[in-house]
Amino acid sequence: MTEPTFAPPSRRAVLAGVLGAAAPGVAVAQTAAPAGSQGLTQTLSAMAARANAGTVGVISGGVDGTYIRFAADLAAVLDDGDTLRVIPVVGKGSIQNMRDIVLLRGIDIGIVQSDALAFARREQLIPAVTSLIQYITKLYDEEVHVLAREGTPSLAALAGRTVNVDGRGSGTAMTASLVFGALGIGITPAYDPQDVALAKLRRGEIDAMVFVAGKPARLFTTIEPGSGLRFLPITPAPALLETYLPTSLASADYPNLIPAGTSVETIAVGAVMAVYAWAPGTERHRKVSRFVVALNEKFQEFLRPPRHPKWREVNLAAQVPGWTRFDHTR
Repeated sequence: MTEPTFAPPSRRAVLAGVLGAAAPGVAVAQTAAPAGSQGLTQTLSAMAARANAGTVGVISGGVDGTYIRFAADLAAVLDDGDTLRVIPVVGKGSIQNMRDIVLLRGIDIGIVQSDALAFARREQLIPAVTSLIQYITKLYDEEVHVLAREGTPSLAALAGRTVNVDGRGSGTAMTASLVFGALGIGITPAYDPQDVALAKLRRGEIDAMVFVAGKPARLFTTIEPGSGLRFLPITPAPALLETYLPTSLASADYPNLIPAGTSVETIAVGAVMAVYAWAPGTERHRKVSRFVVALNEKFQEFLRPPRHPKWREVNLAAQVPGWTRFDHTR
């Protein structure tokens, strides 16, 4: 159930409460003018104001994930260089992205997993998080990939083994904790970046790796045939279906890892385009509203190549349980 909402405090107030001091004002320009050059200072200030007037920062994910490709698509389609400038930013996972949306200047929007808000609220990671974070749209479902060596028979065989779950605070780490906990499988987590983890898995230094990403994940499409690696199935047990959706990975997704005509059971979690709950009437609210309007007007462009195929799963009207939708009409 969506909690009652109230007007969120300003980001300055949030920073004051969390960091113990009010945030300093946003810099007008990157380079200070020479002493005595008042005219140049005014010119740079005016240029900076114009440059920032339509800029929206989008925090995404790592370079091998789907989030960064979606953010790049948003910039390619929506950025008109005049009234709207979209700046994609590489992020460090769902929980960190939520912190960045709340705390970092210049970050208005982020892509996160739909279970991140409930997790952040349960763990009290961000004060008043449900009043500070809203959503623009649900994007797509992300599949949970568990890659192991061919000698690993099942997920249960990972009990007591070393399993990489991406960085601390990442969406993958969060989901891995929830999934293995729900199944009663105790693992020893490792927190390497996914490309490092894949190299370690190949060398036998870890036993498996978990990666939550929209299929096909680029990291796994580069694995050659005969690598000695395989995806482990995740059977959608009742404890998992309370939060996740049953789905599968097919040979068409990963022809070098899954035999032709077969599939591997797994589960999926929704990805959400989250946004800071700017108060209506503020400049940042107007900027994000322009972004939302452009997203709706140009949405058909996302459904054609070379955009990521996951865009075809997006329903801009879909509801996200437990979340409040950002109202761009106010």
